[in-house]
Amino acid sequence: MSINRRNFLKTLGVTGTSIIGARSLSASPSVSTVEMKAVLIDTTRCMGCQSCEYACAEANDLPEPEDYPEVDVNRATTTEQLTVVNGYDTSEGEIYVKKQCFHCNQPACDAACLTKAMHKTDDGPVIWREEKCMGCRYCMVSCPFEVPKFEYDSPVPSIRKCTMCYDRQQEGEIPACVENCPNEAIAFGTRRELLTEARRRISESPDQYYNYIYGEKEAGGTGVLYLASVPFEEVGFDTTVQKESYPEKTKGFLYSVPSIFVLWPMMLLGLYKSTNDKESEDTGDQA
Repeated sequence: MSINRRNFLKTLGVTGTSIIGARSLSASPSVSTVEMKAVLIDTTRCMGCQSCEYACAEANDLPEPEDYPEVDVNRATTTEQLTVVNGYDTSEGEIYVKKQCFHCNQPACDAACLTKAMHKTDDGPVIWREEKCMGCRYCMVSCPFEVPKFEYDSPVPSIRKCTMCYDRQQEGEIPACVENCPNEAIAFGTRRELLTEARRRISESPDQYYNYIYGEKEAGGTGVLYLASVPFEEVGFDTTVQKESYPEKTKGFLYSVPSIFVLWPMMLLGLYKSTNDKESEDTGDQA
Protein backbone atom coordinates (compact mmCIF):
# COMPACT_ATOMS: atom_id res chain seq x y z
CA MET A 1 0.00 0.00 0.00
CA SER A 2 1.47 3.39 -0.91
CA ILE A 3 1.59 6.18 1.65
CA ASN A 4 -0.30 9.34 0.70
CA ARG A 5 1.75 12.37 1.79
CA ARG A 6 -1.20 14.62 2.57
CA ASN A 7 -3.04 11.97 4.61
CA PHE A 8 0.20 11.08 6.36
CA LEU A 9 0.64 14.69 7.49
CA LYS A 10 -2.98 15.15 8.48
CA THR A 11 -3.39 12.02 10.54
CA LEU A 12 -0.08 11.78 12.35
CA GLY A 13 1.58 15.03 11.43
CA VAL A 14 4.77 13.06 11.03
CA THR A 15 5.78 9.50 11.77
CA GLY A 16 8.06 9.39 14.75
CA THR A 17 6.68 12.44 16.55
CA SER A 18 6.35 10.24 19.61
CA ILE A 19 10.10 10.62 19.94
CA ILE A 20 9.56 14.32 20.59
CA GLY A 21 7.19 13.49 23.41
CA ALA A 22 9.59 10.94 24.84
CA ARG A 23 12.40 13.46 24.91
CA SER A 24 10.18 16.04 26.59
CA LEU A 25 9.36 13.58 29.37
CA SER A 26 12.98 12.83 30.17
CA ALA A 27 14.45 16.31 30.04
CA SER A 28 13.53 19.92 29.49
CA PRO A 29 14.55 21.08 26.02
CA SER A 30 17.60 23.30 25.94
CA VAL A 31 17.01 26.83 24.72
CA SER A 32 19.53 28.02 22.15
CA THR A 33 20.75 31.59 22.39
CA VAL A 34 21.90 31.49 18.75
CA GLU A 35 19.72 33.41 16.30
CA MET A 36 18.77 31.24 13.36
CA LYS A 37 20.30 32.21 10.04
CA ALA A 38 17.99 32.58 7.07
CA VAL A 39 17.79 33.59 3.43
CA LEU A 40 15.53 36.21 1.83
CA ILE A 41 14.77 35.75 -1.87
CA ASP A 42 13.37 38.82 -3.61
CA THR A 43 11.83 37.56 -6.83
CA THR A 44 11.40 41.14 -8.12
CA ARG A 45 15.20 41.22 -8.51
CA CYS A 46 15.74 37.74 -9.98
CA MET A 47 16.82 37.70 -13.65
CA GLY A 48 16.74 33.94 -14.08
CA CYS A 49 20.48 33.89 -14.82
CA GLN A 50 21.08 30.63 -12.90
CA SER A 51 24.21 31.97 -11.20
CA CYS A 52 22.86 30.48 -7.98
CA GLU A 53 22.51 27.06 -9.62
CA TYR A 54 26.08 27.07 -10.92
CA ALA A 55 27.43 28.30 -7.58
CA CYS A 56 25.51 25.58 -5.75
CA ALA A 57 26.82 22.91 -8.10
CA GLU A 58 30.42 24.05 -7.60
CA ALA A 59 30.10 24.33 -3.82
CA ASN A 60 28.61 20.83 -3.54
CA ASP A 61 30.75 19.06 -6.20
CA LEU A 62 27.71 18.44 -8.40
CA PRO A 63 27.33 18.53 -12.19
CA GLU A 64 26.57 21.88 -13.76
CA PRO A 65 22.89 22.30 -14.71
CA GLU A 66 22.17 21.13 -18.24
CA ASP A 67 18.78 22.79 -18.68
CA TYR A 68 17.56 26.34 -18.19
CA PRO A 69 14.41 28.05 -16.91
CA GLU A 70 11.50 28.00 -19.34
CA VAL A 71 8.33 29.88 -18.55
CA ASP A 72 5.71 27.63 -16.94
CA VAL A 73 7.95 24.54 -17.14
CA ASN A 74 8.45 23.21 -13.63
CA ARG A 75 12.00 22.14 -12.81
CA ALA A 76 12.08 20.24 -9.52
CA THR A 77 15.15 19.87 -7.36
CA THR A 78 16.98 16.57 -7.70
CA THR A 79 19.85 14.72 -6.04
CA GLU A 80 22.18 16.58 -8.42
CA GLN A 81 20.42 19.96 -8.46
CA LEU A 82 19.79 21.20 -4.94
CA THR A 83 18.38 24.50 -6.16
CA VAL A 84 16.57 25.39 -9.38
CA VAL A 85 15.19 28.55 -10.95
CA ASN A 86 11.78 28.44 -12.61
CA GLY A 87 10.00 30.98 -14.79
CA TYR A 88 6.33 31.94 -14.54
CA ASP A 89 3.99 33.92 -16.78
CA THR A 90 2.12 36.12 -14.30
CA SER A 91 -0.21 39.12 -14.24
CA GLU A 92 2.96 41.24 -13.93
CA GLY A 93 4.83 39.51 -16.77
CA GLU A 94 7.60 36.92 -16.53
CA ILE A 95 8.92 36.28 -13.02
CA TYR A 96 11.76 33.96 -12.02
CA VAL A 97 11.85 32.12 -8.71
CA LYS A 98 14.66 30.20 -7.02
CA LYS A 99 13.48 27.03 -5.23
CA GLN A 100 15.28 24.83 -2.68
CA CYS A 101 14.79 23.47 0.85
CA PHE A 102 12.80 25.85 3.06
CA HIS A 103 14.73 25.02 6.26
CA CYS A 104 11.59 25.12 8.42
CA ASN A 105 11.80 26.44 11.96
CA GLN A 106 10.25 23.18 13.19
CA PRO A 107 10.88 20.77 10.32
CA ALA A 108 8.52 17.87 9.74
CA CYS A 109 11.46 15.93 8.26
CA ASP A 110 13.44 16.30 11.51
CA ALA A 111 10.49 15.18 13.63
CA ALA A 112 9.74 12.23 11.34
CA CYS A 113 13.31 10.94 11.24
CA LEU A 114 13.55 7.89 13.50
CA THR A 115 17.32 8.17 13.95
CA LYS A 116 17.72 11.97 13.87
CA ALA A 117 19.70 11.77 10.65
CA MET A 118 17.70 14.77 9.43
CA HIS A 119 18.61 17.48 11.89
CA LYS A 120 17.64 21.10 12.49
CA THR A 121 20.81 22.86 13.67
CA ASP A 122 20.78 25.64 16.25
CA ASP A 123 22.15 27.94 13.53
CA GLY A 124 19.10 27.38 11.33
CA PRO A 125 20.05 25.04 8.46
CA VAL A 126 18.41 21.62 8.26
CA ILE A 127 21.08 19.05 7.43
CA TRP A 128 21.24 15.31 6.75
CA ARG A 129 23.73 13.16 8.69
CA GLU A 130 24.73 10.09 6.72
CA GLU A 131 26.09 8.09 9.65
CA LYS A 132 22.69 8.16 11.39
CA CYS A 133 20.44 7.37 8.42
CA MET A 134 18.83 3.93 8.09
CA GLY A 135 17.09 4.67 4.80
CA CYS A 136 13.45 4.77 5.95
CA ARG A 137 12.76 7.89 3.84
CA TYR A 138 10.11 9.20 6.25
CA CYS A 139 11.70 12.62 5.76
CA MET A 140 10.60 12.52 2.12
CA VAL A 141 7.02 11.59 2.98
CA SER A 142 6.69 14.11 5.80
CA CYS A 143 8.04 17.22 4.03
CA PRO A 144 5.12 19.47 3.03
CA PHE A 145 7.31 20.99 0.29
CA GLU A 146 8.50 17.62 -1.12
CA VAL A 147 12.16 18.61 -0.89
CA PRO A 148 14.37 15.67 0.27
CA LYS A 149 15.44 13.45 -2.62
CA PHE A 150 16.76 9.86 -2.48
CA GLU A 151 19.58 8.55 -4.69
CA TYR A 152 17.71 5.55 -6.06
CA ASP A 153 20.39 4.80 -8.67
CA SER A 154 23.31 4.78 -6.24
CA PRO A 155 24.70 1.56 -4.67
CA VAL A 156 25.27 3.63 -1.52
CA PRO A 157 22.30 6.02 -1.63
CA SER A 158 22.07 9.30 0.22
CA ILE A 159 19.29 11.77 0.93
CA ARG A 160 20.12 15.01 -0.87
CA LYS A 161 18.83 18.53 -0.38
CA CYS A 162 20.06 22.08 0.15
CA THR A 163 21.85 22.54 3.49
CA MET A 164 22.06 26.33 3.24
CA CYS A 165 25.80 25.68 2.80
CA TYR A 166 26.09 24.69 6.46
CA ASP A 167 29.75 23.69 6.08
CA ARG A 168 30.57 27.09 4.59
CA GLN A 169 28.73 28.81 7.42
CA GLN A 170 30.83 26.88 9.92
CA GLU A 171 33.90 28.40 8.26
CA GLY A 172 32.47 31.92 8.50
CA GLU A 173 31.34 32.09 4.87
CA ILE A 174 27.89 32.77 3.47
CA PRO A 175 25.91 30.38 1.23
CA ALA A 176 27.36 30.09 -2.27
CA CYS A 177 24.12 31.11 -3.98
CA VAL A 178 23.96 34.33 -1.94
CA GLU A 179 27.59 35.17 -2.63
CA ASN A 180 27.24 34.70 -6.38
CA CYS A 181 23.88 36.36 -7.13
CA PRO A 182 24.75 39.30 -9.44
CA ASN A 183 21.52 41.19 -8.80
CA GLU A 184 21.41 40.82 -5.01
CA ALA A 185 18.14 38.91 -5.26
CA ILE A 186 19.27 36.70 -2.36
CA ALA A 187 20.13 38.08 1.08
CA PHE A 188 21.60 36.26 4.06
CA GLY A 189 21.34 37.11 7.77
CA THR A 190 19.39 36.27 10.86
CA ARG A 191 15.74 35.47 10.33
CA ARG A 192 14.72 38.45 12.44
CA GLU A 193 16.88 40.82 10.39
CA LEU A 194 15.52 39.51 7.11
CA LEU A 195 11.90 39.75 8.20
CA THR A 196 12.55 43.37 9.18
CA GLU A 197 14.18 44.01 5.81
CA ALA A 198 11.32 42.34 3.93
CA ARG A 199 8.74 44.46 5.75
CA ARG A 200 10.79 47.59 5.02
CA ARG A 201 10.83 46.86 1.29
CA ILE A 202 7.09 46.24 1.21
CA SER A 203 6.41 49.41 3.21
CA GLU A 204 8.67 51.65 1.13
CA SER A 205 7.60 50.23 -2.26
CA PRO A 206 3.99 49.08 -1.90
CA ASP A 207 3.44 49.28 -5.68
CA GLN A 208 6.37 46.94 -6.29
CA TYR A 209 5.52 44.19 -3.78
CA TYR A 210 2.58 41.95 -2.97
CA ASN A 211 1.94 42.57 0.72
CA TYR A 212 2.97 39.17 2.01
CA ILE A 213 6.17 37.38 3.08
CA TYR A 214 6.00 33.73 2.09
CA GLY A 215 7.70 31.64 4.76
CA GLU A 216 7.01 33.97 7.65
CA LYS A 217 4.21 31.69 8.87
CA GLU A 218 4.01 28.73 6.48
CA ALA A 219 4.54 25.39 8.29
CA GLY A 220 5.27 27.33 11.46
CA GLY A 221 7.77 29.59 9.73
CA THR A 222 10.70 28.82 7.48
CA GLY A 223 14.34 29.83 7.13
CA VAL A 224 13.89 30.74 3.47
CA LEU A 225 11.66 33.77 2.98
CA TYR A 226 10.22 35.19 -0.24
CA LEU A 227 9.01 38.50 -1.64
CA ALA A 228 7.08 38.81 -4.89
CA SER A 229 5.15 41.37 -6.91
CA VAL A 230 2.17 39.04 -7.39
CA PRO A 231 0.15 36.61 -5.24
CA PHE A 232 2.35 33.62 -4.55
CA GLU A 233 0.09 31.07 -6.24
CA GLU A 234 1.02 32.82 -9.52
CA VAL A 235 4.66 31.85 -9.05
CA GLY A 236 4.25 28.22 -8.14
CA PHE A 237 3.97 28.34 -4.35
CA ASP A 238 1.63 26.10 -2.39
CA THR A 239 -0.55 28.60 -0.55
CA THR A 240 -2.53 25.83 1.16
CA VAL A 241 0.37 24.84 3.43
CA GLN A 242 -0.84 25.18 7.02
CA LYS A 243 0.52 27.98 9.20
CA GLU A 244 1.07 25.82 12.28
CA SER A 245 4.17 23.62 12.26
CA TYR A 246 3.47 19.96 11.58
CA PRO A 247 5.34 18.65 14.67
CA GLU A 248 3.41 21.15 16.84
CA LYS A 249 0.11 19.62 15.76
CA THR A 250 1.11 16.27 17.23
CA LYS A 251 2.88 17.37 20.40
CA GLY A 252 0.41 15.43 22.56
CA PHE A 253 0.53 12.34 20.38
CA LEU A 254 2.60 10.36 22.90
CA TYR A 255 -0.14 10.41 25.50
CA SER A 256 -2.76 8.87 23.22
CA VAL A 257 -0.88 5.85 21.86
CA PRO A 258 0.51 2.63 23.38
CA SER A 259 4.13 2.65 24.51
CA ILE A 260 5.13 0.34 21.66
CA PHE A 261 5.04 3.34 19.31
CA VAL A 262 7.53 5.14 21.55
CA LEU A 263 9.85 2.12 21.67
CA TRP A 264 9.48 1.17 18.00
CA PRO A 265 11.95 3.75 16.61
CA MET A 266 14.60 2.59 19.09
CA MET A 267 13.93 -1.04 18.15
CA LEU A 268 14.34 -0.20 14.47
CA LEU A 269 17.57 1.67 15.14
CA GLY A 270 18.94 -1.26 17.16
CA LEU A 271 18.05 -3.67 14.36
CA TYR A 272 19.67 -1.38 11.81
CA LYS A 273 22.90 -1.06 13.78
CA SER A 274 23.13 -4.77 14.59
CA THR A 275 22.58 -5.64 10.91
CA ASN A 276 25.31 -3.23 9.85
CA ASP A 277 27.68 -4.66 12.47
CA LYS A 278 26.94 -8.21 11.27
CA GLU A 279 27.62 -7.22 7.66
CA SER A 280 30.93 -5.66 8.72
CA GLU A 281 31.93 -8.85 10.56
CA ASP A 282 31.00 -11.01 7.56
CA THR A 283 33.05 -8.77 5.28
CA GLY A 284 36.00 -9.04 7.69
CA ASP A 285 35.75 -12.82 7.79
CA GLN A 286 35.78 -13.06 4.01
CA ALA A 287 38.77 -10.76 3.63
